[in-house]
Amino acid sequence: MKSTTASQAAPTDPATTGTARVRKEPRPDGRGPRRGIRRQLPTSPWLFAAPGLAIVGIFILYPFLSTLNNAFTDKRTLIEGDYVGFANFQELWHDEMFWIGLRNSTLYVLGVVPALVILPLLLAMLVQKHIPGITFFRSAFYTPVVASIVVVGLIWVWMLDERGLVNALLEAVGVGKAGFLSDQWLLLLSAMTVTVWKGLGYYMIIYLAALANVPRELHEAAAVDGAGAVRRFFSVTVPAVRSTMVLVAALSSVAAFKVFSEVYLMAGPTGGPAGEDTTLVMLVQRVGTGLTGRVGYASAISVVVFVVTVALMLLVLRADRKEDA
Repeated sequence: MKSTTASQAAPTDPATTGTARVRKEPRPDGRGPRRGIRRQLPTSPWLFAAPGLAIVGIFILYPFLSTLNNAFTDKRTLIEGDYVGFANFQELWHDEMFWIGLRNSTLYVLGVVPALVILPLLLAMLVQKHIPGITFFRSAFYTPVVASIVVVGLIWVWMLDERGLVNALLEAVGVGKAGFLSDQWLLLLSAMTVTVWKGLGYYMIIYLAALANVPRELHEAAAVDGAGAVRRFFSVTVPAVRSTMVLVAALSSVAAFKVFSEVYLMAGPTGGPAGEDTTLVMLVQRVGTGLTGRVGYASAISVVVFVVTVALMLLVLRADRKEDA
């Protein structure tokens, strides 16, 4: 009887019985035992991500799929249209305005991207020095970034107008007036200048964050070896921020190829003289809006813009990998 009673009173080992029990310990405040930790449901992470996924699906994924579908139709603003296969893309091949827009968008990338990769880096190196009043200059350089593009565009239009400040200065020094807003190439160059001027501060901040991570010992060691400022720039600074330069090149190339506001404000809805300064995004806006807008044809142009921007990013990344190799 004693052995039987002892076996009944002995505690049960979870390892031998195959059942696990949560040990309840008394709380420090004496309000009773603590409860065991509940297991997290598999759907819990998705519940937290649901609002963000909903926004991406509604405002990004659905418009993209809708545009891709419309590119193969002859849909208009008030007419659903039918599927026409690759007819819109075949029409693009013979559309003179499409090739003008592609030329201008490509020239915009070639003119803007090198400036936005190099100039903000030089600017960041200037404003990173700890001297009195440098905060004012940092704020001044960043002001165009937060300014409205419409306001910035109108200011530059007033400055570059035939009776504007720039032409007045050119006349004062005896050079003569220039057709910044009437000449095809000068107008495109003026729009590029506005884009570079407005983007300097934004990319300067990115470079400042990268330069802060460059060890000062590298510059000191290079200076001890006799390297001057220019040699230290190419031997120390550029290799240290090369990944940031690739990022800036990718971001600026995509933004430059999709340029709209600067050229639209300076060249007008017609795209400059005879539409010679029209970009691809301006062509999408012109063709696809209005009561008779050709939504299907504009969607086909949008698909081309998407493919080219993805190709630009892949090209930049591939060039970076080649340098790493």
